[in-house]
Amino acid sequence: MAEPIKVLLVDDHQVVRRGLRTFLEVQDDIEVVGEAADGAEGVDRAEELRPDIILMDVKMPGLDGIGALRRLHEIGNPARVLIVTSFTEQRTVVPALRAGAAGYVYKDVDPDALAGAIRSVHAGHILLQPEVADALLSQEMSNSGQGRGSSLTEREREVLGLIADGRSNREIARALVLSEKTVKTHVSNILMKLDLADRTQAALWAVRHGVAG
Repeated sequence: MAEPIKVLLVDDHQVVRRGLRTFLEVQDDIEVVGEAADGAEGVDRAEELRPDIILMDVKMPGLDGIGALRRLHEIGNPARVLIVTSFTEQRTVVPALRAGAAGYVYKDVDPDALAGAIRSVHAGHILLQPEVADALLSQEMSNSGQGRGSSLTEREREVLGLIADGRSNREIARALVLSEKTVKTHVSNILMKLDLADRTQAALWAVRHGVAG
């Protein structure tokens, strides 16, 4: 039997953390391994507990969710972060995604949808609402030109197209009959050539410039 997905809850409201834990404890394949009340504590707990997924609030006292995301990236923590927020404004969610979040859900999310989001992010997918994707795309237009795409090899374009389709490295490897290690190398080369920070930006670049899987 596969190991459960280890989840860390980071939110300054104890009631929210308790509610999220209640939602998730009934899932056989998800284990809540810890909680934190702010971003700084969340980073420390992430290093201590090494969760697979972090459910992170954006607005918290001290170090907020975006600051915590940046710190996790700086120290190389591999946990994927799913933002759990009550804010729908693009000015709140977009910076979190650009800081490395794998997606976001709202605090009133249905329990089954929350569990599904965790599984999807754990599998390597990116969760974006259409309106936020549009906002990110408009920003990418000014940051990455079409000319950079000419440096990609045909195989890298295939990989990029599958990233845009939301495929994980394992799924890309199966689709292209490659090893996961080779796919990871292609992904790294794509990010370097396009001067992008992560898979989210790569997926958005691919959509903006018509690269389809």
